[in-house]
Amino acid sequence: MKNVAIVTDTNSGIMPDMAEKLGVHLILMPFIIDGKQYKEGLDITYREFFEFLDKGADVSTSQPSVGDMKDMFESLLKDYDEVVFIPMSSGLSGTCQTAMMLAEDYGGRVQVVNNQRISVTMRQSVEDAKALADKGYDAKQIKEILERDKFNSSIYITVQTLKFLKKGGRITPAAAAIGTLLKIKPVLQIQGDKLDSFAKVRGMSQAKTAMLDAVKNDIETRFAEANKRGKIRVHASHTLFDDDPARDEWIAKVKETFPEYYSGQDPLAMSIGCHIGYGSLAVTATEYTPELED
Repeated sequence: MKNVAIVTDTNSGIMPDMAEKLGVHLILMPFIIDGKQYKEGLDITYREFFEFLDKGADVSTSQPSVGDMKDMFESLLKDYDEVVFIPMSSGLSGTCQTAMMLAEDYGGRVQVVNNQRISVTMRQSVEDAKALADKGYDAKQIKEILERDKFNSSIYITVQTLKFLKKGGRITPAAAAIGTLLKIKPVLQIQGDKLDSFAKVRGMSQAKTAMLDAVKNDIETRFAEANKRGKIRVHASHTLFDDDPARDEWIAKVKETFPEYYSGQDPLAMSIGCHIGYGSLAVTATEYTPELED
């Protein structure tokens, strides 16, 4: 049985302490804030990040350096037979393509997974990869399984403010002004490689209902076979601080709606947060990996 190391980046929402508990390895994503570089999980906290956004700082994401990825791979290959790297979806970042080019130098010992996920669903892929490695699957098999199942998940998101969608060019200034006046809440979805519009409703209450209804529909249609087996995870997510009452309210709502499938809560990754702002809510649904259904 080959000894396989699992690597991801902080776009998964996994921070250094969690990576240690899970037994996986972590590349810290860089952010540029007012011209200064920070590394997620090292020198900037979740609270500090959103405080920068609130103050109107110039915040942008960046890729990990080629050197950081190369150093990680070469260090791990001293102790492991193979490495599986699970980066952010190729449709949302160039990291995946860069890593695939680097992997060509290692004769198949480094497998880069493009399973087109981010944040909570990406973290699930990482946990599944570690479980598969522990069961004896090699790096190539793990890559094939994760890429096979890449679309077996959904994320629905709504935002507290249209400010950051306007800033990112996803809506026009006029649409943002009208939407704010009419209390329009967009519901966005991530299924695969991009953030898309799903619905527009009036007010946060209707937005919550729209997201929960969308997940119910996915469970009954897209995930029907997994639903029959009871093998779906539903997760509450958000860009909220731990002491914000809105966080607990949302978690309770998701848990109440999906008592048989509720699997926990986590904040959305900062790489999503910089595009949607503080106070956003999300819900995810993910099928179990069949090889891990025991």
